[in-house]
Amino acid sequence: MRTERKGYRLQAAGYGPQMVMMAVAALCLVLATAVHANGGPAPSDYKVGPGDLVKITVYGAPDMSTEVRVAESGGITCPLIGSVQVAGLSTSEMEKLLATRYVDGGFLRQPQIAVLITEFMSQKISVLGHVTRPGQYPQRGSANVLGLIAEAGGVDFKTAADRATLTRADGTHAEIDLEKLFDGDPGQNLAVGGGDRIYIPKADQFYVYGQVQKPGQYKLERNMTVSRAISASGGLTARGTERRAIVKRRGPDGEEKEYGVKGTDVLRPDDILFIKESFF
Repeated sequence: MRTERKGYRLQAAGYGPQMVMMAVAALCLVLATAVHANGGPAPSDYKVGPGDLVKITVYGAPDMSTEVRVAESGGITCPLIGSVQVAGLSTSEMEKLLATRYVDGGFLRQPQIAVLITEFMSQKISVLGHVTRPGQYPQRGSANVLGLIAEAGGVDFKTAADRATLTRADGTHAEIDLEKLFDGDPGQNLAVGGGDRIYIPKADQFYVYGQVQKPGQYKLERNMTVSRAISASGGLTARGTERRAIVKRRGPDGEEKEYGVKGTDVLRPDDILFIKESFF
């Protein structure tokens, strides 16, 4: 993943984990700037709800224009006409209702009113899994996957998989290739709405033991070869040799078997790579 590669370069340059995470999150925010607005037109079928911030423009009557948040009761307070129940209405329905109230109250003859939702607080999107700040986020304008991941602080590149699942409010699913998303593929940057959920799972793992500098558990990156795995674990010790590497792998029946491997072989999830000593 491009953000991961950038993160590893920062670590190599001497930056600590917190600074690396801040840089990765900042990169996500830069990528999202052009595609994720803080406000915008609501979808035609969007229904206003408590917590939404609405901007009401009454053309020719600036004193009647206002920006107001919908109360928990579902109402708003407008100049001259007072309290109006708007929860459950679309923006076009709100415009008609407000126009009627101003005409019936004798304040305007032919009002021209525009309603814009600037914060969709009643419609929240969940970003869960391996991101910096998992949680629920309000829909803001025309939201999309990249914008929501950026708002959640970006992916945790040390533990996150290179894929995500988008679960719609209606129960349908879509798979997101994060590597393609961060490379700018618009086909991966799907629009999201209230009730949707983005989940970034933990990456698969592999293990390295034997004659390497830093034995242990590591994130299995896409197309991770034996040579790359050795490099990720700090490289060989003075006594280690890649030529005698073996992998312990469980089959579908759960039985563990050993396989001789070479540097270009690709590891699988939960593989145990063992580096033996050289004969010389």
